[in-house]
Amino acid sequence: MEDIIKIPRDRIAVLIGTKGTKRRQLERITQCKISVDSHDGDVTLSGDPVDIYNTIPVIKAISRGFNPEIAEELLKEDIILHIVDMKEFIGKNKNAIARIRSRIIGSKGKCRRTIEAMTNCKISIYGKSVGIIGELEMAEIAKEAVENILRGSIHSNVYAWIDSKKKKLLKDHYENKEKP
Repeated sequence: MEDIIKIPRDRIAVLIGTKGTKRRQLERITQCKISVDSHDGDVTLSGDPVDIYNTIPVIKAISRGFNPEIAEELLKEDIILHIVDMKEFIGKNKNAIARIRSRIIGSKGKCRRTIEAMTNCKISIYGKSVGIIGELEMAEIAKEAVENILRGSIHSNVYAWIDSKKKKLLKDHYENKEKP
């Protein structure tokens, strides 16, 4: 079976790595044959359908600005990738996109780092999208937090919201453990 994914041209070198080392390493880990068309940005995955299905999020994560080592975390169970399209929140106005990117990054990267630390997720802001990699529940919380910031919520309110969601998850987790 084969599947084709298009990636930005400036991310091709990251996927391939020095002398093809990253691509070969990813092929070894995923059991997929990975062919890259450097001109078009087409990445062709060949192999078992399940292996291809598991490899697609890794390629998408690399294409959205993640380091390949972080993207490989997606091969673990319960680790997911969310991609939030900023255009859905502000349209195509270039000034608005620049402004909203700045809100997500924060002063000297503080907002992004804070959300990453609070949710134990990795966040990449690339082009007009925000990528989030993390465990299922925490990635959902991080995604909603990013969306709240994109809607204009105050940063401190978003951090408080994350904290309350984490406490609720923890409480639910312990209540479910106590039940027979």
